[in-house]
Amino acid sequence: MSTTQGPPEWYRDWFGEEYLALYPHRDEEEARAAVELVCRGCAPPEGPILDLACGAGRHMLEFERRGLNAIGLDLSAPLLQQARARSRDLLLVRGDMRHLPFADGSFQFVANFFTSFGYFADSHEDVRVLGEIRRVLSQGGCFALDFLNAQRVRSGLVDSDERFHDGRRVVQQRRLEEGGKVVVKEIRIFEANGDRLLGDYYERVRLYEPQELEEMLRAAGLRPARSYGDYTGSPPGPQAPRFILLGHAV
Repeated sequence: MSTTQGPPEWYRDWFGEEYLALYPHRDEEEARAAVELVCRGCAPPEGPILDLACGAGRHMLEFERRGLNAIGLDLSAPLLQQARARSRDLLLVRGDMRHLPFADGSFQFVANFFTSFGYFADSHEDVRVLGEIRRVLSQGGCFALDFLNAQRVRSGLVDSDERFHDGRRVVQQRRLEEGGKVVVKEIRIFEANGDRLLGDYYERVRLYEPQELEEMLRAAGLRPARSYGDYTGSPPGPQAPRFILLGHAV
């Protein structure tokens, strides 16, 4: 069994300008579909919404366009700066999802979009995140957890690829660790016409199975009610790109 060699808190370094530059396809159209799906599954609340791990604010802008009161929290200062550049009206907080700086029952809706879960080296920290979601949700409040499809990630894993982006060569290598329970991606950025290394980054996500996620949510006091396999609302399955869970605090 291989072991993780990257930094345990890799997410502190990766989610910045390079991340934004390399993933331009994570755009407003995708955010619009995701927000539309969760708003269909959970009636839009009158009270505040927490966009947990809000990143550069693309989902928050969709909530704002619907006239909904959203607060975004993220650990990345560069991503929050990007969100602020998109709209000066966004309510943004820098913080750690394991220790939310909000009072009990502050929100009627908590949304966690696009695999912003499973980042921590210790799975108990993921459990703590779910406990924090439940703590800040009001009784009966709605949650949305938008995760990847672990089965499809394993079966379709591409060991490596190389591409050119913005005049640079980007090499990505992927592997499974901990007996297939974790997926790791290493991203190395070079000069386009040479081997001089410009950046070296790392991603690590724990591959929770659908049943595992549902059990973790229930243990935290969050009852799953609906599940989807993509942002159009298709059912989950082995080839679905996502595993999206909606439910309520009990």
